[in-house]
Amino acid sequence: MTWPQPTRQHHQHFCHAEGWERVRDARGRTGTHHLTYELTLPDGRILRTRISHPPDRTTYGPAIWAHILRDQLDIPEDAFWACVLHGMLPDRGTPEPPRETLPADLVRLLITRVGIPEDHIAKMDKTEAISRLQHYWTHGA
Repeated sequence: MTWPQPTRQHHQHFCHAEGWERVRDARGRTGTHHLTYELTLPDGRILRTRISHPPDRTTYGPAIWAHILRDQLDIPEDAFWACVLHGMLPDRGTPEPPRETLPADLVRLLITRVGIPEDHIAKMDKTEAISRLQHYWTHGA
């Protein structure tokens, strides 16, 4: 697929869209201005990217663009452009919400009264666990 020529504006738009936090600005000896952004991923890693704004160029060359995608944004190019052009946030491996846990008293009763092994209880949802306990109380073992 052919993508537009990547620009610093695209880079910054991506950071804003995905919710990167602006952490510092710096001026170098040549007057070049850098914006630094960070993003904390669900796995605990922290990504950092720098957007420089030299006075004479707005686009990135292929080598620096590949470096930014791979080493700073940690994202494939198609996911970058899907975000910038269509507002589709990249899949960063957001953890699934934990399933509903069983109350400790229910687990204790299933183990001590009904005699269900703990590894079997771990696979039950709350409805099934309550049903098994109710069956035990009304029908016995």
